Amino acid sequence: MNYNFFALISRMKYIERWALMRNTRAENLCEHSMEVAMIAHALCTIGNVRYGRNLDANKAALIGLYHDASEIITGDMPTPVKYFNSELKHAYKEVEAIADNKLLEKLPEDLRPSFEEIFKPASQDENELYMRKLVKAADKLSALIKCIGEMNAGNSEFRTAKESTGKAIRSMYHELPEVLDFVNEFLASYGSTLDELT
Repeated sequence: MNYNFFALISRMKYIERWALMRNTRAENLCEHSMEVAMIAHALCTIGNVRYGRNLDANKAALIGLYHDASEIITGDMPTPVKYFNSELKHAYKEVEAIADNKLLEKLPEDLRPSFEEIFKPASQDENELYMRKLVKAADKLSALIKCIGEMNAGNSEFRTAKESTGKAIRSMYHELPEVLDFVNEFLASYGSTLDELT
């Protein structure tokens, strides 16, 4: 039997992000997911090394890779729409869950449990829940990095998105000190030229 899971996942490159906004450079879901995976891995590594946590950084990277996979089916719903009110937010979460299940059904049954652990919280384990919070933080950091890039290219369309995303990230500092470390040590480099970086 032929299974469609990976062929569907490969279509992430066709899902454009920030569709309601003028972009100087288009960003697709595949690019965003890779960046979230790298940042999530980094945040967990910071947590393990500096804060004595016991987080699975490799699993965090995998969760980051697949965190928006449902958008292959749903498309990218703009944040202002998704979070317009609690009813809409709840309804969208349900739609995402249905889309995730549809994707998981495209796997052979014996492989499905391994991928369900990535798509859905496997347990209420404290480390698992904390790691997933860091993946969400990585998602926000990736959005902020996009806003920084657009602003540096002279695109003021991203001004309010940058402000609101920055505020959301700052609200995480107390609970997730790894995020503050990342911001303090890595974020400023994203505004640099290639010559400055090398």
